[in-house]
Formats: sequence, C-alpha cells, structure tokens
Amino acid sequence: MAMKGVGKSLGPQLMAEIGDVSRFTHKGAITAFAGVDPGVNESGSYEQKSVPASKRGSGTLRKTLFQVMDVLIKTKPQDDPVYLFMDKKRAQGKPYYVYMTAGANKFLRIYYGRVKEYLASLPKSEQL
Repeated sequence: MAMKGVGKSLGPQLMAEIGDVSRFTHKGAITAFAGVDPGVNESGSYEQKSVPASKRGSGTLRKTLFQVMDVLIKTKPQDDPVYLFMDKKRAQGKPYYVYMTAGANKFLRIYYGRVKEYLASLPKSEQL
C-alpha cells in the first residue's frame, strides 16, 4: 500500500487477487498471471509487430490494476515512475488501452520487486 495509486480499498483487493508473491518464479510470471503481458503472434518467419495483451489471467486483477492506473492518471504524481511511463506513452499518441496495459505491466513488475525485497529482508523465523 506504500505504492502510489494504492489505498485502503485497492490495496487489499490487489493483495487478495495476487496472493503469495513467492509462488511466482520471476516478474514475467506475475504479469502473465494478470494477463497484462504482450501476446505472441508468430509462425515460422512471420512475426506480428503489434500484438494485444494476452488476457489469460485474472480479470478481477486486471480490473483492480486499471483502477490503480486510473487513480495515477487523476492524481498525476510527478515522482512516480509508473505515472511518468504512462504519461510518456500518452504523449507518444498511444491508445488508452495500450498505455493503461503498459502501466499495469510496469506497476506489477515494481510491485513484485518490492514485495520480494521485503520478504528477503525478514528474518527466517518470520518467513512462511
């Protein structure tokens, strides 16, 4: 809940939907779980340049992430890397769904890193 855009309502929703972060082996796994990772469309030598998000994960988690991104856009925190990234994508003329999904992806990667770092800092007796 220390991250910008996450408050008393969205924080518990986010934690409940993600669950135990240690079950994800890497940051790509958590973005795939949420369904905000870029999809893949390739066959042989063909590789599509613009691919929609996979949407293979939790729809409720995606909704919560989009609500967090909406809060960031409305509050405009100039010191938040996720907001600055989304603002850059908006300035490039990217569509709404593209920059919101990209922001959610970046948010999850930062969330994963912070939670893993926090869990590693705990004494062994307090870890699950």
